[in-house]
Amino acid sequence: MTIMTFTRIMTAMLMVIVNLFNYTFNDYAYPAVSMSGAYVFCYFTGNEVDEQTIHLAVSTDGYNFEALNNNEKIINQTQGTGCVRDPYIFKAVDEEGQDCYYIVATDMNALEGWTSNHRIIFWKSYDLINWEDEYLLDFRQFEGFENCNRAWAPQVIWDKEEEKYMLYLALSEWDDPETPENEDIAQHYYLYTSDFKNFTEPEYLYGRRTEVATRDDGVVFNGVQCIDGDMIYNEKDGYYYLYFKEDLYQKIAYVRSKNASGPFEGDYVTCSLNWFGVEGSTMYNITGTNAWMMIMDEYGEGTFFAQMTRDFEDFRQVQRARYSVNHLKPRHGSVVAISEAEYFALVDAYGVQPTEK
Repeated sequence: MTIMTFTRIMTAMLMVIVNLFNYTFNDYAYPAVSMSGAYVFCYFTGNEVDEQTIHLAVSTDGYNFEALNNNEKIINQTQGTGCVRDPYIFKAVDEEGQDCYYIVATDMNALEGWTSNHRIIFWKSYDLINWEDEYLLDFRQFEGFENCNRAWAPQVIWDKEEEKYMLYLALSEWDDPETPENEDIAQHYYLYTSDFKNFTEPEYLYGRRTEVATRDDGVVFNGVQCIDGDMIYNEKDGYYYLYFKEDLYQKIAYVRSKNASGPFEGDYVTCSLNWFGVEGSTMYNITGTNAWMMIMDEYGEGTFFAQMTRDFEDFRQVQRARYSVNHLKPRHGSVVAISEAEYFALVDAYGVQPTEK
């Protein structure tokens, strides 16, 4: 056991009575203690050009994050729009079997409009400090997507049945590029890859394009947008859970399937617990426990909301006072577990910016 881990456990022990009271009487999640390593949060900060950039923050407990590099960008994007949104950071293995990290994100400048992009962008790193191999994937190269006008929030999961990496994201296209009012409804599609340079053709994953739905206030949706997918594999029940933004009520919902590529069973289930509209949910495991954090962007409030689950279906809110990211001013991002050595290397390279909650 390292000094970092010992300190976290001792702190958690001191909070046992408070946490137990809140768990029992206030219906908050009982915090899980991270048993090893640390965490990196990857995000952007707004809709201006200099805010649509890659930022990183670190945490030793999975709850409280501190900005690296004075909360300024850590990658200089040289291709595409020069702006990046919805970054997803994940561990992978390269073509030679070496462990590495990737960031994949939406290549988009929001100032050009919400139906203005058709590419996503990748970077690779072996140390989380030096990012290289910048690569653009343009969806207009694929048959049937020549008029793509959204390529949003890409993420990657290892498909254990196919033994391949599966890239999935929300795509839409104009029926006629000369008539923007005919823009399509975004749905989720997937592609397979082994090197993040060569991809299969996009195939349908999940969506609600043909659904006609009426909200409680009487507003009718002729096709419901389906964006911001986050897929997690549950080893206990063998299901892949796809969480996404439920656009009728601006909540997070999920569907599940025995296969990463679907089909998904039954109707969706709403699972977010907050009052405000949310999007861009992401889940990560508290290392060494069976607890999973789900954090989501309360985009209209400029805040993040956190909740916890141990079975991927039932959630409890994490007290806002116990979760600290709002000082980073983050937008739709993601978290990955790292080693203690990687944590200290990042701190040495960039420095951290402690900020009060």
